[in-house]
Amino acid sequence: MGFLSFLLLAAITYLIWRITDQLPDLIFRISEIQRDVAELRRTLTDAPARSTTSPAPTSQRLDPAADSIS
Repeated sequence: MGFLSFLLLAAITYLIWRITDQLPDLIFRISEIQRDVAELRRTLTDAPARSTTSPAPTSQRLDPAADSIS
């Protein structure tokens, strides 16, 4: 039983070591995701403000011939 406890303790120690070894990379990736989300949120909140200031058509057809079909 003592040998199995030692193996379990060694496995847990190894897993904790591997997790802590990856923490700096994980923190960097999370900060990059947060930066991207903040940029998307800023873009989405700025989009309505820009659309009210510039009178652009809301719908444009790519094919003008599609209007004459009906």
